[in-house]
This record gives sequence, structure tokens and C-alpha cells, in this order.
Amino acid sequence: MSKACPETITGHILIVDDVLENVQLLSSTLSEQGHKVRGVLSGEMALRASESLPDLILLDIMMPGMNGYEVCRKLKESPSTCNIPVIFLSALDAAADKVKAFDLGGVDYITKPFQLQEVHARISHQLKLQRLQRQLLAQTEVLNQKNAHLQQEIHDRKQIEAALRASEIKEQEKNYQLSQALEQLQKAQAQLIQQEKMSALGQLMAGVAHEINNPVTFIYGNLEYAETYTQDLLKALQIYQQAAPQLPTDVQTKLKSLDLAFIQKDLPELLRSMSVGSERIREIVQSLHIFSRHREAESKAVNIHEGLDSTLMILQSRLRAQSHHAAVAVVKDYGDLPKVECYPGQLNQVFMNVLTNSIDALEALRLPEETPYSHREPTIHIQTKVLSGDRIGIYISDNGPGISKEVQPRLFDPFFTTKDIGKGTGLGLAISYKIIVDRHGGDLRCLSMPDRGAMFTIEIPVVQTQPPS
Repeated sequence: MSKACPETITGHILIVDDVLENVQLLSSTLSEQGHKVRGVLSGEMALRASESLPDLILLDIMMPGMNGYEVCRKLKESPSTCNIPVIFLSALDAAADKVKAFDLGGVDYITKPFQLQEVHARISHQLKLQRLQRQLLAQTEVLNQKNAHLQQEIHDRKQIEAALRASEIKEQEKNYQLSQALEQLQKAQAQLIQQEKMSALGQLMAGVAHEINNPVTFIYGNLEYAETYTQDLLKALQIYQQAAPQLPTDVQTKLKSLDLAFIQKDLPELLRSMSVGSERIREIVQSLHIFSRHREAESKAVNIHEGLDSTLMILQSRLRAQSHHAAVAVVKDYGDLPKVECYPGQLNQVFMNVLTNSIDALEALRLPEETPYSHREPTIHIQTKVLSGDRIGIYISDNGPGISKEVQPRLFDPFFTTKDIGKGTGLGLAISYKIIVDRHGGDLRCLSMPDRGAMFTIEIPVVQTQPPS
């Protein structure tokens, strides 16, 4: 089976060489290959002949007058001839000459004396590249036409999309309703997470109180005996000193170094201080127990004042004076309340949230620098009393800057806060409102006038009548 002959590509070739024999040789062999050939003997003639736009130029470098490098430079500067491929012809085989030829825009380089097969191969290669370039240009034109058609289709689609927007508006309204429902669900989820955190905090506080209680009870119970034994030892020491006034010199020196007189005076005071400290720890532990009430998930009758006092005890570190903050005075005006049926752990969370809010509101009164409120002593007033209709009222007020009328309607909205970023989540009062209104069937409000402070009013029934929510 015979092999297929490769396709012969012919073209219009311009030969530029000042040696006539070279022009004749190349013209003869290229014409036999089917190429249309024209030969010239100088650079000036080459520039004029190039106006016919040949497919390829074979350009000699070493020519009198205008050399090949200069001819190539001028060809590349002209918009009409800049794309004609140039193959340099030269007897120079140095790398620098070839580099210069390529820098000026040459596409190939043939050294003399000519190897005709090499000449044919390089010319054929360049003509093939030209054909490919023309094909590429044609394909590009086709693509441009397709692109124009595509742009028209896009325009048509935009018109269709514009017609669909009217129906999309209705869908957006439905989506808005769904987003509102999702937002409510997220708020409920956030409140549930916050409640779980408070429940976990209550369990932690109860656990800490339990762990502290046993060793503190042990210490507190033995301090009384320690004080009695100490007094007995001191009396025995006095009796011994009276019975043996003249002790050996070395014993007297040792006793003098011990400073027994100071020990006899300071030791009872030391024991009394330890007793006061252990009593204080017992009070704190008791407050932690009352505040946490983590096991009391059901409604039960409790002393409301115990819950308020335990919350205040836990907040003592924020109420007392600090290096750059004045102390907050707490005025209690407790009424004669009956035991109130409620969910004590949750109610204590409300007291914590409201009191913390009041302490934050008094920040401007506690700063050492001068403010419009510096003349006021930061004070929180807590009042409780029995109301008509078997209800009780708890009123927690402060003498801070107050709350603006614009903010008051949003105080109990989830995630709403006037505090700086990182200092509040906006959930404390929202959860408090849910606990008082939904859980206890009560009422939680805030009454405030700008620059006159604020009062949170909590009213709940003495006996729970509504099912737990």
C-alpha cells in the first residue's frame, strides 16, 4: 500500500540578495516547487517589491547600501508589511547575528551555502504557519458572528427576565414572610440557649456551694473549740508564770524572743477574725444555694426577699467601691410579703438581669472624672409590697441617666442592646420578660424619664394559676 504524498503548499515569495547567482538558484528551485517567485538585488528594491504583499520574504543580511537588518526594521515599522514573515539569509553563523535577526522580527534563519532541502523545509513550514493563521482568523470571524448572535440571545433573555420579575415580586413577598418566621425561630432558639446557659451556671454555682460548704462548716464548727482551747492555754501560761517567777536565764531569753505578750494579745483577735471570715463564707455559700435552686424546676412557695438578697450577695463585687469606681448604695424597702408560689431559679435570673442593668446604668455616676451626674450618689432602691388581687410588686430603681423615649419601646426586644459590642447580647431583659409574663403570668415594665433614672416594675401573682409554658 503506497503512502500518501504530503500536501504541497505554495505561495508568493520575494527573494532579496545582492548576489545574482543566489537569486537565480533560489528562484529556479522554488519555481519548480510551484511557488510564485520574484527576486531583487538590493534593500531599496526589496522595500518597493514588498508593496505587492508577498507571502514570504527571503532576505540577505550582508548587502551594500541598505543591509538586511535595516530592510527588516522598515518592513516591521510599516502597517501594510509588518505581518509578512521574513527568513534571513547569511553566511554569518554567529549566535549574536541570529539573535539580532530574531530581535528585529525575523521568523527563521538560513545559513549559506544553501542546503536546498533545508530551504524547502523552512519555507514550507512558514507557509503552513501562514495558512494556520488565516484559518484562525476565519474561525475568529465565525466566533465573532456567533458571539454577536449570542449577545442578541442574551438581550432577548433579559427581556424575558424583565417580564418574570413581576411574578418574582410575589415570590419575594412569600420569602419575606418565611424569613420573618425563621427570624422568630432563631430568636426563640437564642433565648433557649441563653436559658440553658443560665441553668448550667446555676448548676455550677450549686456545685461550688456544695463543695465549699463542707470544709467551711468544719472550720466554722471547730473555731469555737479552738478559741476555748486557746484561752485555756493562755490561762495555764499565766498560772505557770505566777508560780515560777524566777526561770533559768536561757529559758527567759527564749521566752523573750517569742514575744509572749504580743501573742497573748493578738491570738484571740486572730481567732475572732477567722470566725468572722468563715461566717462570711457561710453567708456567700447560702446565697449561692438560694440563687441557683437548680433542682427546683417545679413551682413552689418561697421567700422573695431571700432571692433578692442572694442576688445582691453575688453582685457584691460589682456594687462595692473599686479603684476607679465609687460604691453603689443599695436601699431596701421590703414589705411584709407572704411566701410566693413561683419558679424560684428563673425568678432569681430576672433579679440578676434587672440589677445588672441598673448597675450598668450607674456607670456614669461612679467614674472619678467630672460628669453631669457626678453630684449624685449612685443608688439602687429595692421596694416590695403586697398589691390588690393577690399580687405582689417588686420595684427596682436607680438614679442614673435614665432611658430615652426612643429606646424604651425596644427594651424587651431580643438582641436589642445599647451597650458596646462585646458587652451585651440583648437577651437578658428579653428572657426576663418571657419569664415574668409567659412563665408567671405577671407583668414586667420599665418606667423612665431622661436624666431622672429608671424603674423596673415586676408584678406577679402570689399563687400560680396558669400552666407552665
